[in-house]
Formats: sequence, C-alpha cells, structure tokens
Amino acid sequence: MVYPDNAVDKLGFTDIKTLIKTKCLSQPGRDLVAKIQPQTRFDQIDRFLRQAHEFKQLLTNDTPLPVDHLYPIRPLAEKVRVAGSFLSAEELYSLLLSLKTVFAIIGYFNERAGQYPNLEALFEHLPIEKGIVSAIERVVDAKGNVKTSASPALAEITANIAKAEQEARKRIDQVFRAAQQAGWTADGNLTIRDGRLCIPLLAEHKRKVKGWIHDESATGQTVYIEPEEVFHLNNKVRDLEFDKRREVIRILTELTDELRPHIPLLLDYHNLLSKVDFVRAKALFALDIEGEMPELHKDTSISLHNARHPLLLLNFKGTQQTVVPLNVDINAQQRIIVVSGPNAGGKSVCMKTIGLLQLMVQSGLLIPADTTSKIGIFRQLFADIGDDQSIESDLSTYSAHLSKMKHFTEHADAKTLILIDEFGTGTDPLFGGPIAEAVLEVLNGKGVRGVVTTHYSNLKVFASNAAGLENASMLFDNVAMRPMYILQTGKPGSSYAFEIAEKIGLAPAVLQAARQKIGAQQKRVDTLLVDLERDKKAVYEAKAAIAQKERQLAKLKEENEKLQAYLDENKRTIIHKAREEARDIIRNANKLVENTIAGIKESQAEKEKTKALRKQLDEEQKRHAITTGQQQAKPKQNQSDEVAINVDDWVKIIGTGNEAQVISVSKNNLVLAMGELRTVQKRTNVVRIDKKNKQTRSRQAHQGRVTDEVASFRPEVDVRGMRTEAAINQIEKYLDRAVMMGFPSLKIVHGKGDGILRKFIRDYLRKYGEVARIEDEHPDRGGEGITYAYLE
Repeated sequence: MVYPDNAVDKLGFTDIKTLIKTKCLSQPGRDLVAKIQPQTRFDQIDRFLRQAHEFKQLLTNDTPLPVDHLYPIRPLAEKVRVAGSFLSAEELYSLLLSLKTVFAIIGYFNERAGQYPNLEALFEHLPIEKGIVSAIERVVDAKGNVKTSASPALAEITANIAKAEQEARKRIDQVFRAAQQAGWTADGNLTIRDGRLCIPLLAEHKRKVKGWIHDESATGQTVYIEPEEVFHLNNKVRDLEFDKRREVIRILTELTDELRPHIPLLLDYHNLLSKVDFVRAKALFALDIEGEMPELHKDTSISLHNARHPLLLLNFKGTQQTVVPLNVDINAQQRIIVVSGPNAGGKSVCMKTIGLLQLMVQSGLLIPADTTSKIGIFRQLFADIGDDQSIESDLSTYSAHLSKMKHFTEHADAKTLILIDEFGTGTDPLFGGPIAEAVLEVLNGKGVRGVVTTHYSNLKVFASNAAGLENASMLFDNVAMRPMYILQTGKPGSSYAFEIAEKIGLAPAVLQAARQKIGAQQKRVDTLLVDLERDKKAVYEAKAAIAQKERQLAKLKEENEKLQAYLDENKRTIIHKAREEARDIIRNANKLVENTIAGIKESQAEKEKTKALRKQLDEEQKRHAITTGQQQAKPKQNQSDEVAINVDDWVKIIGTGNEAQVISVSKNNLVLAMGELRTVQKRTNVVRIDKKNKQTRSRQAHQGRVTDEVASFRPEVDVRGMRTEAAINQIEKYLDRAVMMGFPSLKIVHGKGDGILRKFIRDYLRKYGEVARIEDEHPDRGGEGITYAYLE
C-alpha cells in the first residue's frame, strides 16, 4: 500500500510503533505492535478504532483491568503438544498465573456486559475452563514448587528424605563434638564441600577419623572429611532425592498429558492476552497524545479539525511550546492542495501530519484531532519526501525524484493519496518547474488526492487555474518576520526570500543586485503574493477577534439565561411561601374571631369580659402584622431599651417561638443555629433569653458540629512537600478520625521522589495497631507515590 517502503519511516510511523511497544507488558503484545500496518477494509479499521476508543474509556473512567500476569502461553502449549514431554514446575506456575489473568479479564467484561461491545468481541464464546487451573493447583503450590501432597509416593519419599537427613545430621554432630573434645578440629563449624556436609580437621589428625577427604584449605593445614558412617547416610539421602526427582517427573508428565487435549483452548487464551495487551498499549498511547476517534468514511476524503503532529506534541510536552493545530479539507472539489510559503514555515510538517494521521487511522490508532474530523480510506499512499540519492543505484537526487514520479504517474488512481515535498526541486528550475507541472497535471487527471509543497511560481499559477487543485499557504508575520504555522487555503504564499535574507543580515548591495537580476514580472508576482499574505493575515486576525467576541457573547447569554431561570424559580418559591403564610394567618385569624365571638356570647356581653377579649384580639392582630411585615410603621426601641446580642447568646424568634443560638453577628443581621439548621434573622425579629438549659443546648450544638465533621471528612491526606515529622502528625490526625468514624481505609498521597518519606510513613503505619495492611496504588493511578492503609 505504501510506496516507497521507507515512506513509513520518513512520515514517523515507525517511531509511533516504537512508542506503542513501550506500553506493552508482554512480548506477544510487542510482536503484534510490530505487525501494525495500514488496512483497507472499512469494517476492520472501524473495529480496531472502536476497540482502542473503548479501552481508552475504560482506562479513564472505570476500575483498572486485572492484567498483572501476562506470561506467553503459546510456547508452553507448543511444548505440551510434543508427546512424552512435560512442563517444569516453573512453567506450570507461569501458565497458572496467565490462566487466572485470562479468567479475571473475562469476568471483568462479563460484569460489564454490553458496556464495551468491541472489546467483548475479543473473547466472544471463549469458555472458562477451570479444570485446567484445578489440575495445576493440585500439583503446584503458591510459590511455584511441586506440592509434597501431589502423590502418596512423593509424600512418602519426602518424609524419608527428611528422616534420613535428620539422622545424618545427628550422627555428624556426634562425630564433630567428639573430634572437638579430642582437639582434632580446626577453627570453624561444619561446612559443605562438593555438596556434602564435612568436618574441618587439622591435617595432622586426618587419619584419626575414618571417612572421605573432599577438600583441603589453601595452606594445606585443614582438611574437610565426611565421616564414614555419615557417608552411607548421605548416599541414602541422595538415592532418595533421585527417587523424588523421578516421581516429580512422573507427576509433571502425567499433568502435561492431562493438559494436552486443551491445546487449542490454551492457544485461544494466549491470543486473548496478546490482543488485550496490544489494545491496552494503543489506548495508553492515545492518552499520551490526547488521541480521539474520528469519523470514518468509505470515500477518499480527509477533513482534519485541530489536528496536531503526535511526535511533535510529545516533544513539546513539559515545555512552554505548543503545537499549532492544523485544519485542512481534501475532497472531490479540492483534491490536491498545493502548499507554498517561506522556508521553515511548516509546509513539510503540515504535509507529514496529514500523511501520518492517515496511516494511523487506517492502522486502527486514535489520532490527536477533534472527534468531528472525518477520515476516508485509501488503497495506496505514495510519498516523495527528502533526498533518496543512491550511490549503489547510480541515482542523483533529481533522478531519485523522477523515479518516484514515474511510479506515481503509472500506478496512482482515485484511491491514492500522494504526498510530495518540494515538488520539482533538484534540477534547473527552468526545466524542473515545467516537468513538475506536467506530472501534477497527469496526477490530477487520475483523480488522486494529496498534498504538494513547492516554491515554484508556475505550479501556483497552474493550481489557481486547474479544477481539483487548490492553492494554500502557511501564514507568515511579515512584520516580525516569523512563521505562524497556520495553513490557509485559497491563495498561494510568497517564499519571502528577500525579506528573510535581509533579516539574516545579507549585505544590501548583494540584495539589490539580486533584485535587479530577477525579471520585472516575477517582482510584481512576488510583491502581489506578499500583499495578499498581509491581507490574509489581517483577515485571519479579524476573524479570530470576531470569534472570540462571539464566544464571550454566547457565554454572557448563557449566564443571563441561567440567572433569569434562577430568578423565576425564586419568584415562584417566594410567592408560594407568601400564599401559604397568608392562608395560615387567615385560618388563625378566623379561629381567633370565632373564639372571641363565642367568648362574648358565653359571658352574655359582660362589659369587662368583652373588653378583655377585644384586647386579646388586638394584640394577636398586632403580632401577625409584625410577623408578616404588614404593619405600616414599626416603633423603634429606645436606645436605652435595646439589649446587646452577642455570639453564643440564646434568642427566641418572634412569631415562631423557636429558640436558637447566635453563631455570627453582622450589623442588623444574626446567623442563628437551631441544631443542624442555620437561619438568618433581623435583630428586631428576635428576643434575647436567659442561658437556661445551657448544657443541653451545648450538647446539641456539639452533636451538630460532629455531624458536620463526619459529612465533610474525606479519608485522604496529601503530605507531598512536608517534612517527615509534619507529615506523620498530619497522618496521625487523619488516621484517628478515620478509625473513629469507621472508614475502611485511608489514602495517603506522598509522591515518589527518593522514597524516604514513603519509608518513614510505612514504618509508622506498621506500628499503628488499627492498620491491618498496606498497599500501593495501581501503577496507572500513581503506583508507589500513593499508599493505602486498610483499617481493622
């Protein structure tokens, strides 16, 4: 699909694959990355893209996927395939861990059925054969050794070995003590020589102990003897060890035979682990480059919005530099973009960005561009980038370019994307320009899509007159004399040769002589291009300013709509509350009037009784008027009658009779606490009362504060940058609260650094009686920089 073969290197696609390899956890995953190449089937590309997108969503929003052990299963399965072979205990242990990882992955996605459909397709209809795990666990322990209980014979042999070793050790200890008492031994204890336990004897006493000399010291003064009676016991141990080895081999062979029918399933498990590791690596790389999934189309069109070169983006991370986004459209109307402009203005980066992102999408990789970007599918990608001169092939620079142009014109079609950098260079411009124009005409006639960069004026003129070709230029600030790295389509750009030469400091006489040597027509064309570039820059800046003002206007409009909605809602709430209060007042007033009339009737209009009832009615009416704010004029208290109200004083709210404690005083407003509730009242709406039942109220207030603390407490403490003592004190406070409030764990963020703070914190936690265990955070979310303390 890609011509020539080194085009993938020049576009940077090989570097992309290398970076993805570093994200893999297993060699099979890295092998799959090495096989990445552009595809041409729509359904295959779409599936690869969706798998990477779903895994990126999983890494960002879900709990980590259990991929702790990804040992290759295929080599073990191939070894099992050979009849009579057996897997070692270490190989079986690796297989066991990988199978447990497989089952954990399948279980993970089964719990989220339907949430990641394209990832679920990786193991669709793949069964969980727990019998394999049970068979291995019957033989291999948690440390990867063969269990003593794997067979009755092995258990018996192991017991006999222990017994024989104990007897041999007991006997050699007796001989050693006797030799010591006789003064025959050299300095030192029992030692191992040739795998046998020996006694160090002085050379002059070596004939006094019957046995076999296994070694002597460098000076010859000490010999190492294995006593005769111990020798026979050690031989017995060795014979038993041989028996044990034969029994272990028999058990492993029997287990391997039991696994042989499951070879196809084991290979499927291997493929699952490899693909999961592969897709995970692609998703992790997408997170690094801020990759998104574009819209995939079956036609041959490209529409990139805010696209950035991924390698450039990674190089600029951690620096003050930013990548200027690229916006470009290649479609049926503008099939080939002819990009011109100054040197070092970003023409080649623009073209390489388009080519690299196209290769990435057709290889199933997410790209650093907006999700509104649209990418079509090409059957071929032809690129002519850089200098391919070859001494071996007797090719000059221009000959190499012409060889590629020959291939382009013969094999390109409407499903081909071409990328040509510095079109026509390498020979006399008087001839190179027309040849390049003729080649471009042929390619345009074939309906190819692509990008061409050039400085030739004839190609700019040709592009402005030919259907399907579109001029474009990289914007250049001709005042500051620096490139802006922004692609603008519609007009060609100037090379700014004289302006750049003048800025560099080329002598004015040389520049004047050069201006006189170029034709008057070329001068006018170049001047016109510079003027167009200036006008284009001004239009771009005006459009940017208008867009910014439109965004500000839209933001203000949104805020105004939210404020209006808030006011309308508050208005409805206030009206509803006022109506409810009015109904309560009317109901209470009616009840009061009825009671007054009834009282007058009962007293048979007795003068004094009637007078008292009327006075009660007037007082009640006045109280309601004060509460609802309906009175016209509220009598002011005399300065001498005012009672000062301070924080912690207790007051009664007029109208409701509720008692509350003052927690804040601000001018004429009081913030009151009634248990866990808070309210604001005017100073004139409350009456200070005595501090009766102070203990009860204090207890209620304390309970409210404790409730607030429980509600606001988070079992997480950040001690990065603190000294050790301060960090320990802070952690101790949080631990006490977490234990008191019944939290199961405490998250401690201490950072990685040199690991000193982490060590002191963990030493402290191990001494804390309520801490059951300590664990690191998952590597994807901080790893050793975060410690979890699980509480009993």
